[in-house]
Amino acid sequence: MSRLDELLQRFNGFIFDLDGTLVDSSYVWSDIDERFLSERGFKVPDDYAQKIASLGFVNGAVYTIGRFGLNESVEDIVAEWHNMALYEYEHNVPLKSGALELLKRVKSCGKKMAIATASNEGLCTAVLKSNRVYNLFDELAYVDEVCRSKKLPDVYILAAGKLGCRVQDCIVFEDVYDSAKAAKDAGFYVVTISNGSDEEARQGLMSISDITVDSLDELL
Repeated sequence: MSRLDELLQRFNGFIFDLDGTLVDSSYVWSDIDERFLSERGFKVPDDYAQKIASLGFVNGAVYTIGRFGLNESVEDIVAEWHNMALYEYEHNVPLKSGALELLKRVKSCGKKMAIATASNEGLCTAVLKSNRVYNLFDELAYVDEVCRSKKLPDVYILAAGKLGCRVQDCIVFEDVYDSAKAAKDAGFYVVTISNGSDEEARQGLMSISDITVDSLDELL
């Protein structure tokens, strides 16, 4: 019996982070960070990507304006980021290894599935449709709906509610420490994906999750 088989026996709701967990989009955002900040005369700080990873578009723009003293509106920055990313999400961003098989197996067992993401609706829908998995999901939940970052559990609780499941009957899949910790502290069972992180980062994920794997393949 695989780890996934064990999880399918225990849980009714499966809640997935999008970027870094189901889709391999990190290259898009590292490129956008570099282009966006260089056009304004800044280099990308080493901690910038980690700082905004769980914030969502609106709060990420607020943070960026404050950190770099930009005289721009949140709405304009969000629109610029969205437009810079959209083509890649519509055409080139692939699923992570093991994601398609895992999603199909969860669906075939009659379990409910949701996305809980800091991405926006346009990009989320685009990448799910381009990879032909959009129809596998019962619900989509966005950070912008709850107006709080994934450092707090609100978006996971929203996703569980949309699925009609109790928190204790749901499993959350995440790749970001702060987000995974928020879900775990709220009572969710949490699987973290380390994506080949260094040992210190991997140990951090292991310390706050129920299962840590390097890729979704390990669950199959």
